[in-house]
Amino acid sequence: MRKFIIIISVVFLFLSCKSQPQTAPFKVIEPEFDVTSIYVIQADIVVTEFEAVIRIQNPNDFALELSSINYELYGNNRFWASGTANNLFEIPANSSGETRFSFTMNFIDMSRPLLDDVIAMRQVNYRFKGKAEVRPDIPNVSVFTAEFDCFGLSEVKKTAN
Repeated sequence: MRKFIIIISVVFLFLSCKSQPQTAPFKVIEPEFDVTSIYVIQADIVVTEFEAVIRIQNPNDFALELSSINYELYGNNRFWASGTANNLFEIPANSSGETRFSFTMNFIDMSRPLLDDVIAMRQVNYRFKGKAEVRPDIPNVSVFTAEFDCFGLSEVKKTAN
């Protein structure tokens, strides 16, 4: 009987000390940002209104929600615009989404090469940098800030689609 009580006690001890199963943490890959094009919306003598189309690529196996973006946009190495956008959109898993940012350019403050590129509708060297608040669409994973700094050439087009 004593042996039986010891065996039951040992079994009970092992069962009561068993830890909860651990789940592997999710690895969240930051989204990638890219300027796909810049549109001239309205051109006046001194000030021109533009719209930049930004593509955001989600390389994860789950959706990401972009809560906000704080950005700065440069053209031909000159500051062009900055701003904040809130409550943007959700990017499906392994997919991309686009958003648009409006800004203005005062040609008095711009360099002549940038003015020439815009007037001729040529490609512009851009730099788009900032921070985005990203919310993964999975339980128990918190919001994080993704920093981005992308650059390249973008077409300047006459009107937005």
